[in-house]
Amino acid sequence: MPKALSATDIDNRLAAGELDTDWNHDPGRNAICRDFRFADFSAAFGFMARVALVAEKLDHHPDWTNVYNKVGVCLSTHSAGGVTDKDFELARAMDV
Repeated sequence: MPKALSATDIDNRLAAGELDTDWNHDPGRNAICRDFRFADFSAAFGFMARVALVAEKLDHHPDWTNVYNKVGVCLSTHSAGGVTDKDFELARAMDV
């Protein structure tokens, strides 16, 4: 089982630029979160479909919402009780 990172480790990794600067640490949700905005619904849905394939390969699935051209994502490893390396790995795949 992956080990949950401390809040300090999460904040340090985000500050070091490991992910796009739009990611933030949400301590209340014990997650890293980001909002994506696309040209239209089709582009947003296409992004979600591409990420779904990566998530399946990683066996790690996002908490996300979609409203028209916006996709909100929060990543946390529920079995570990917080953010793990798996969340950073999936976030990096979304940043591409």
